[in-house]
Amino acid sequence: MGYEGYECLRIRRERGVAFVTIDHPPINLFDLLLIREMDQIGREVEADEGVRVVVFESANPEFFIAHADVALIQTLPRDVPPKSSEPTLFHAMVDRFRTMPKATIAKLAGRARGGGSEFVLSLDMRFAAPGRAVLAQPEVALGIIPGGSGTQRLPRLVGGGRALEIILGCDDFDAATAERYGYVNRALPADELDAFVERLALRIAGFPAAAIRLAKASVAAAELPTRDGLIEEAHYFNQALATDAAQRRMAWFLRAGGQTREVELRLAAMIDDYEE
Repeated sequence: MGYEGYECLRIRRERGVAFVTIDHPPINLFDLLLIREMDQIGREVEADEGVRVVVFESANPEFFIAHADVALIQTLPRDVPPKSSEPTLFHAMVDRFRTMPKATIAKLAGRARGGGSEFVLSLDMRFAAPGRAVLAQPEVALGIIPGGSGTQRLPRLVGGGRALEIILGCDDFDAATAERYGYVNRALPADELDAFVERLALRIAGFPAAAIRLAKASVAAAELPTRDGLIEEAHYFNQALATDAAQRRMAWFLRAGGQTREVELRLAAMIDDYEE
């Protein structure tokens, strides 16, 4: 994959990770150009078999993605069309990052409001720097509602009451509060954020692609009724078990002393020692 022709994004690939830097001055506005390029990068990384993890960050210390372009929203038709049976183009664009067989991560050290918040909510994981990261859904203050997935993602993450506090209150949420609510995975000091996210991304990228894909699909099945989700989990487990990578790694684990006291005490570090 060449990852060429981008104006708003810079892409670096390293050891199975695509690091995507948003660089669209002055505020990383989610305008038509950035929407198109996010759609393009989503399609490219989804098809790139050499990428197992995608990390999004910003070149702008103040803004991750400011919000969707209000002037663009104003051009949408005022006549209410019949209810569609298909997601909108924006929905399809952000949802690709949720459904693609890669881990997707946001590294937040600036503002992500409105459509920017909805974009990071569509990623698998979010890590935010206190004192720098800000998240919000301010649409109701403008007379509209979050229309890029916010009303669907937030209740699943933070619960209905807190989702309505965020959506109806239209206020900014700092990293510490966002972490407490479940809006982000963790709040990490700004000087630790880069190293933590890079280590996590590279660690995940070192695991078998099939296991990443199947684990992500199985977690998504948690939205089903529990019994149905358990059936899906068993099916995904059986698919993972059948792979050569799983057989090689389980055999290595036992050879390396897995299931002994000495190794089990340092299991997380021992995993990093895997060699084919």
